[in-house]
Amino acid sequence: MALRGVAPFATFLIVGPTCFFLGILFAMFPYDYNVLWSTPPLSPLADPASSPRAPFFDLQEAHLKFLHASPALISRVLHIVIGTGLLGFIMKLYKPSEANMLFDGASLALYMCGVAVYAANIVKGLRTVTAGAYGGKVLQEGETLVAKAMEGEEGGFIGREDSLRVMAASNTILALVLVGVLVLQAGQWYAQRKEEEEIEAMDRARDEKKRGKEGKEGGGKKKQ
Repeated sequence: MALRGVAPFATFLIVGPTCFFLGILFAMFPYDYNVLWSTPPLSPLADPASSPRAPFFDLQEAHLKFLHASPALISRVLHIVIGTGLLGFIMKLYKPSEANMLFDGASLALYMCGVAVYAANIVKGLRTVTAGAYGGKVLQEGETLVAKAMEGEEGGFIGREDSLRVMAASNTILALVLVGVLVLQAGQWYAQRKEEEEIEAMDRARDEKKRGKEGKEGGGKKKQ
């Protein structure tokens, strides 16, 4: 089982960073919402030929450039928080029990999926947005973006709006993954609580049975 006496603290080390990252993603949701989820009404002052989402793409792009231009301290704190969550998993999975393997193992898998999304999509996307290195090529007849991805050449065919949508979708995927971590940790806490209640009930029943048996034996001796 996990190190004795450290499970609540280790759970805090997991839940704390997870909620921290969800807070960051929630702060970015206003920028992602109209880009990915909703088609906003066209402003009366806007050009009728323009896309109603164009101003929101501009806002999202400016926000992402601002984030990427943050001081190095910001990224270091972010990476420290990621490491804190991993430390919590290491502490809970040291000599794991069956429950640890089920809940914490699945939580760690989701957490690492989130780290992979961050490293592969979000970091790369921030660099692309800052550099303005959007693709502008058009697929020829018979070509697909999947085939270009297999060839490692898809970057030249993904335009500005699609790149920003990918960033918004990555944030959504990351949020779902982190919510899954919280659900599994809550499920583990509930299962452990129910197990403790059942053990306490069994102990009370055993003690009552033992006292009743001792009472009968004492009554028999008095009659003799």
